[in-house]
Amino acid sequence: MSRRDGKKWRAGVLGATGMVGQRLVKLLADHPWFELTGVAASERSTGKTYADAVRWHLEGPIPEEARKLVVKDLEPTLDCDFVFSALDSSVAGKTEEDFARAGYPVLSNSKNHRMDPDVPLLIPEVNASHAEAIRVQRKNRGYDTGFIVTNPNCSTAGLVLVLKPLADVFGLEKIFVVTLQALSGAGYPGVPSLDILGNVVPFISGEEEKMEAEPQKLLGKWDGSRFIDAGLGISAHCNRVPVVDGHLECASVRLKKTATLDEVREALRSFEVSPELASLPTGLKHPIVVQNEDDRPQPRKDANTGHGMAAVVGRVRECPLLDVKLTLLSHNLVRGAAGAALLNAELLAARGYLKARISNNARNAEPVTR
Repeated sequence: MSRRDGKKWRAGVLGATGMVGQRLVKLLADHPWFELTGVAASERSTGKTYADAVRWHLEGPIPEEARKLVVKDLEPTLDCDFVFSALDSSVAGKTEEDFARAGYPVLSNSKNHRMDPDVPLLIPEVNASHAEAIRVQRKNRGYDTGFIVTNPNCSTAGLVLVLKPLADVFGLEKIFVVTLQALSGAGYPGVPSLDILGNVVPFISGEEEKMEAEPQKLLGKWDGSRFIDAGLGISAHCNRVPVVDGHLECASVRLKKTATLDEVREALRSFEVSPELASLPTGLKHPIVVQNEDDRPQPRKDANTGHGMAAVVGRVRECPLLDVKLTLLSHNLVRGAAGAALLNAELLAARGYLKARISNNARNAEPVTR
C-alpha cells in the first residue's frame, strides 16, 4: 500500500530511544509500506544521531536507515506523513494532541487518550470498525488531516484478542484474570534486579485498572456517535515476574451460552480474520494459536509465535467457579505495543486515512525562476 505517488508512507517515531520506540524502529526496517524518516525524543537526545543517542537493547544492530537520523525535539515539525508515539505518559497527552492538531495522524501506544470518548482504542482483529470514530474526533477537536488512534495496554492486548472469538460465538459475561508480566514491560532500566530476581512483585501501578476498563471499550460498539461499553464483569490481578519478554495470563471466563471444551478450542483455533486484515504486512490470518501440551504456552518458547503477533492459548479446561479457564501468552513489546501500533497504521493506510504531507525539503526549497 504505497502512497498515490508510488512512494512509501513516511513514518516518524516519538520516544524513539525507549524500549517500545526501539522496537518500532526495528519493525519499520524494510517494511513494504512504510519508511522511517524521523525520530524524536527528550531534550537529552535531541541534536544527536540516533546511533549516538540510543542505548540499543534489542537483538541485532540498529537498522542502517535509523543510525544517521538526527533526533528532533517533540515539536510537530517532523518530516513524515504520520507518527507513532511511544512516549512516556508524562508527556504523551499534550504532545500527541499537538501533532494531531498540526495535521499528523498519531498512532499511540501511550495510555493518555485510550479512554477518550472520541478516540478509537483499536485491535484490528477485534474492532476495526471503531476507526470510524476518527471522523467524529476530527469534528469535535477541529483537526484537519490529523487524528489520534491508540492501541491497548500490553496485557489487555493478548487477553482481548483471545476473548474476541469467545464473545462472537458464545457471548461473555464475566472474566477473572491473573497476569504474570515480563520485565520488558516496565521499560529500561525497569525493575531493580534485587527486587525481582528470584521474586514476584504483586503490583504494577495502574495495570489492573487498565485491564478492567479497556476490554469494555474494545469489545463494545461504536454506534456512529459514541462508544458503548460491552458491560462485562472483569477482575484482574497483575504481577511482575522475572521473565524478559512475554506476558502470561491465566483467565477464567463465564459464557452466555453453554459450550463444551472442544467447542471452545475450535472457536479459538478457527478464528480467522477478514481478507483485508490478512493482507496487511503485519497481519496474521489466524492470530490465535492453540496448543495441546499440558505445559504450554511458555514465554521463552512461545512469545515470538507469529513474529510476536500471535496470542498463544493452552490448558483449556473446565472452571469450577465460572465455565472455562485457559492460559494465554502474548509478546508484550510486539502484539502488546509496537506491533499493535504498526498493524493499526497498516489498517488505516489501507482504508485511506493516511495522507501524504509536503516534505520539509520540498517546503523549504528555493522557488525556480525562469
